[in-house]
Amino acid sequence: MKGYSSFDELSVAEPIARLVAEEIAPGTGVSVERFWSGYARILADLMPRQAALLRRRDELQARIDAWWRERRGRQHEPTEYRAFLAAIGYLEPEGDDVTIDTANVDAEIASIAGPQLVVPLMNARFAINAANARWGSLYDALYGTDAIAMEGQLAPGAGYNPLRGKAVIERAAMLLDEALPLKSASHRDVVGYSIIDRDLVAKLASGVSIGLADPSQFVGHRVEGGRTAYLFRHHGLHLEIVVDPAHPIGRQSAAGVRDVILEAALTTIQDCEDSIVAVDAEDKAAAYRNWLGLMKGDLAAQFDKGGKTLERRLEPDRVFTGCDGAPLVLPGRSLMLIRHVGHLMTTDAVLDGQGRETPEGILDAMVTTFAALHDLARGEGPRNSRTGSIYAVKPKMHGPEEAALANALFDRVEDVLGLQRYTLKIGVMDEERRTSTNLKATIREVQHRLVFINTGFLDRTGDEIHTSMYAGPMLPKNEMRTSVWLPAYEDNNVDVGLRAGMQGRAQIGKGMWAKPDEMAEMLATKASQPMAGASTAWVPSPTAAVLHAIHYHQVDVAERQHLLRQRKPASLDAILTPPLLGGRNLTDEEVRHEVDNNCQSILGYVVRWVDQGIGCSKVPDINDVALMEDRATLRISSQHLANWLLHGVCSAETVDDALRRMAARVDEQNADDPAYRPMAPDFDNSIAFAAARELIFDGINQPNGYTEPILHRRRREAKAETGSN
Repeated sequence: MKGYSSFDELSVAEPIARLVAEEIAPGTGVSVERFWSGYARILADLMPRQAALLRRRDELQARIDAWWRERRGRQHEPTEYRAFLAAIGYLEPEGDDVTIDTANVDAEIASIAGPQLVVPLMNARFAINAANARWGSLYDALYGTDAIAMEGQLAPGAGYNPLRGKAVIERAAMLLDEALPLKSASHRDVVGYSIIDRDLVAKLASGVSIGLADPSQFVGHRVEGGRTAYLFRHHGLHLEIVVDPAHPIGRQSAAGVRDVILEAALTTIQDCEDSIVAVDAEDKAAAYRNWLGLMKGDLAAQFDKGGKTLERRLEPDRVFTGCDGAPLVLPGRSLMLIRHVGHLMTTDAVLDGQGRETPEGILDAMVTTFAALHDLARGEGPRNSRTGSIYAVKPKMHGPEEAALANALFDRVEDVLGLQRYTLKIGVMDEERRTSTNLKATIREVQHRLVFINTGFLDRTGDEIHTSMYAGPMLPKNEMRTSVWLPAYEDNNVDVGLRAGMQGRAQIGKGMWAKPDEMAEMLATKASQPMAGASTAWVPSPTAAVLHAIHYHQVDVAERQHLLRQRKPASLDAILTPPLLGGRNLTDEEVRHEVDNNCQSILGYVVRWVDQGIGCSKVPDINDVALMEDRATLRISSQHLANWLLHGVCSAETVDDALRRMAARVDEQNADDPAYRPMAPDFDNSIAFAAARELIFDGINQPNGYTEPILHRRRREAKAETGSN
C-alpha cells in the first residue's frame, strides 16, 4: 500500500514507521520487528474487546434515552432512577474495600502537593516551557499580572514602575511570613540574611539578629557571582530567597532580595489528547517526536523574539550546598506524564490485515512507552522519573470495564517492551459519569498501577448533558456550576480516593483554571481546591503555576485530607441528579443570550481547530474575555444547544441566525491574525462553519457527545483543500 510499510499483517504509515525505526528503537535493545509483531498481537487480542465496550456504551445510552422518554413530564425520582441504572448494569456493585498498592512512585506524585500543568505536546516550545516551569519567579508572576492592581500608580507602564515593584516586594514578604515565619519579626523588617552555624539568620534594622521559627525549614544555599540563593522547604515545596544587593531590584529591597523563586509546577501532563490537533500520521509523529525529545532530554525549540532567534532547552537540575555541607541536587524540571487519547478514536496511522483503522489509544500506549525507555535507561544526567516509572494518563474511560481494558493494554505493552509489571503507571481521568458513579470499582481495576484521579468539570458536564439528553431541557451553562451534582461529584472523587489509600501514594486532582489573564481572581478562589483535599490542580501557564503554588503554602493538604477522611461520603443520588430547568420558563432574551454565547464559543474554538490545527488556546468569549478552550468546553456548548433544540427551548432558525451573527463576531476578534480564514459572509464555503453547525445539529448522534469524530473529519477536509500537512 502506497505510503505504508508492512510489518506482519500490519500496514504502518511511513511517518510512524520511520520514527519508530530511525529515532525511537536505536539504543533501547528492542528491535523494530519485535515492536511491531508485539503490536500486532495486542491488536488481535484487544481490538474486539475494545469494540465490544464501545457497543456497550451505545446500548446503555439507548436504554437511558428510552427510560427518560417514557417518563417525560414526570417528576425525577432518585431512588427509582438509581434502581434502573443498577438493573441495566450502568451502576455496578462497589464490592469490598480497595487499597491501591502502587510502588516506585516519584515524590512529586506520591507525597508533595502542588500545581500541575497541562500542555499541548505538538508545540515543542510550549512543551519545554511547561517542563521548565518546575521553578518560577514570584516577582515576575506578581509584577506581570493583575495579582497586583494594574491601575493608577501601580500600573505597569512602558518601563519599570518602582511603585509596582515595591508592592511586589511587599506581597512576596507576606508569603515568606506565611511559609517561613521568623521567630519575632516580619521578613519586611529584615535588612540582611546570612548563615551562622548552618542556620539562617535574619538581621533586623534594629541590629538584632533572629532565626526562623522552625530552623529545620532552611535546607541549603548556593552562590553565583554576587548572588546568594537561600533554599527552604515548607509543606514539601521548596522556595528560594535570592539576595543580590547590587541588582536594581535587589537595591529596592532593604534586605537586598532580588527575587523569591518558588517550586511551582511539580508535574506536567504532556498532552496527546484534548489540547492538540492530531488527525493523521504526520500529526501523530510530530507529537511522538516531541515526547521522545523530552524523554531523551535533548528537545529544543527555536523561535524569534524581538528580531532575534532564541532557543529553548530543558533546564538542568539545581545544585545547592546542603546544611551539612554536602551537595543537594533538586530536579530542574517538572515530572512529566503523557496523556493518551481515550478508547473511542481510531487512526489510519496503523491499519490491520483487513485495511481497517486501529485504536489510536493503543498506538499512543505503545509508541510513547517505547520512547520513554530512553529515560529509564539514562545512566547519568537529569531523568524524568528517578524511581524508574513511566506515567500515562488515560482519559474518557466509562467505568470499571474500560479501566480494566486499559490495565490489560498496559500489561501487554510492558510484556512487548520487556518492562517489569507495573512500570507503566496510570492516571484515571474521573470525567465521565459512569466512571464517577463507579469510581471505587474503577480504582479496583487499576489498583496496582494507579497514581492519579482527577475531576474534570468540563467533560463531566458534557457527558452529563448527553447521558441525560432526554430527561429534559438543561439549565443555562453557567448555572450548571451551582447544580446539585457538581459538589457531590467533586467530593466523591476525594472521598473515594482517600478511602482507597491514595494519600501519600498518588495524586487526587482537580480541574483547570480557565481564565489565564485573571490571576487576581485565581489567587482569591483557587485555594478552595487544596482546601477540598486536592493534592494537585490544573493551571494554564507557568506564571499561573507560580501563583497557584502560593495556595499550597497556605494550605497543608495532608492535614486537610486527614480531616476529610472523617466526613460522610458524598451522595450517589446527588451525583445522578441531572441539571434540569425543571419547569422554569426562560425569557426570550435569556434564550437568545445563551444561544449566542454557545454559538460564539463553538465557532471561536472550532475555526482555529479546523483551519489552523490549534487544539487549545486563549479564545475570546462573547465579552472579549480570554478563556482557555479545548474539546471539553466545545463538548459542553454543542451538547447544550443540541439539548435545547431537542426540547424546543430554541428553534433551528434561532441557532442558525446566531451562528451567522457570531461567525462575523469571531471574524472580528481574529482580524489581526494573518493566518485566519473568515467564515462570514461565505458560510457555504467555510469548512469550519460547517463543522460548528454539524456539532450542534447532529450533536445527539455523536458517541457520548464527543466532538472528535466531526472535528477530525473536518480538519482532514480542510487540510486536503489547502494541501497542508
